[in-house]
Amino acid sequence: MDEQQDTKVRFETLSSEKIPFGKNNFLEVARKKAITDDGVSEFISVSRGYYLPDGSEKYKKSITIPDDPDIKKFVTKQIAEQ
Repeated sequence: MDEQQDTKVRFETLSSEKIPFGKNNFLEVARKKAITDDGVSEFISVSRGYYLPDGSEKYKKSITIPDDPDIKKFVTKQIAEQ
């Protein structure tokens, strides 16, 4: 019988920057780390969100990018060329 593992992941935001756009939207780029029993890994998160009437933030979509120099260079180059 397969053993199921109860893997708990804790996320920690190391740094983040936001820029507003449109009427009520923002983009956030953040460096985060995922902490599990197996170790720690860092990644970059790019999230889109909006502000609620009370001023709080609601996130809609997110993409994560491994903290790898080649991948970050590729993404940066592709965005700059579009």
